[in-house]
Amino acid sequence: MNNKRLAMSSLPIGREGIVISIEANEHRRRFFDLGILPDTIVRAERYSPTGNPIAFNIRGTIIAIRRDEASNVLINMI
Repeated sequence: MNNKRLAMSSLPIGREGIVISIEANEHRRRFFDLGILPDTIVRAERYSPTGNPIAFNIRGTIIAIRRDEASNVLINMI
């Protein structure tokens, strides 16, 4: 399988990805608290009308994350 590696903020709507890593910054702990850990499957659900934030389905819960924060999460698109 040929997976495409990209930032979670670049995940197209309706597509899924598996979290590879999270950049060490001030949001890392928040991501962990939200259940965004390595090997977690995330799905981009929708953009807000302005394109920021982005709604992601993470472990069955829809969570809105700002684009700049989501760019700190590296995923493999599946």
